Amino acid sequence: MARIISLCNQKGGVGKSTSCINLGTFLAALGKKILIVDIDPQANATSGIGLNPRRLEKSIYHVLIGKVASEDAIRKTPILGVDILPASSALAGAAVELVDIKNREYKLKEVLEPIRRKYDFIVIDSPPSLGLLTLNALVAAGKVIIPVQCEYYALEGLADLMRTVQLINTNLKTRTAVMGALLTMYDRKSRLHRAVAKEIRRKFPGYVFDAVIPRNVSLAEAPSFGKTILQYDPYSHGAKAYRQLAEEILRMEGIRKI
Repeated sequence: MARIISLCNQKGGVGKSTSCINLGTFLAALGKKILIVDIDPQANATSGIGLNPRRLEKSIYHVLIGKVASEDAIRKTPILGVDILPASSALAGAAVELVDIKNREYKLKEVLEPIRRKYDFIVIDSPPSLGLLTLNALVAAGKVIIPVQCEYYALEGLADLMRTVQLINTNLKTRTAVMGALLTMYDRKSRLHRAVAKEIRRKFPGYVFDAVIPRNVSLAEAPSFGKTILQYDPYSHGAKAYRQLAEEILRMEGIRKI
């Protein structure tokens, strides 16, 4: 059964989509079968991996509202071992349409269940909010990774999100665990970034990944070409950081790389 990991942060621009597609890519490079699930109406993970969200006939939206089976909406990607359940702008309407549905918080969990045996990992890219779609992503996931930009407000947002996960577990009887905070867009020359990173590790011991994603030109450029960092610049500092993250997650999960 696939391990389901959701990348979540209510703040936008922290590197969720970039981390989602690159983590999935490097897990695949280490021999694992991966499904990326894009549940963000902005569809950045979908476009970042080389698909045009505007030309999709079937997306996660059609799966959530029950028009299409999850298997029928899955698309192959240019990366060996990586499939995607893509998003489209229509997904913005799903939050409204799901409101009156019974057990609406469990909808994503339900549609992923039939395909879990086909993959080693399912990695979910959630919207930059704490709305119904993000709630679905958290309920569906066994583990949560919180990408955190190294800036002043990061500590506050991280604490809020960890409390939210606890509330969801209490109220919805789920067992979602915070796997860790992932420091992104880190500039080691910046005194502020170094100070924030140190403070996050001090306040959340045991909940911060050793891997740190640097501020990197190649990471910023790759999505505009519809490529992952492994395809675009495999020897960049950004690529090395995501490989380190993938290896760290396999160690945490007790899985051997191939």
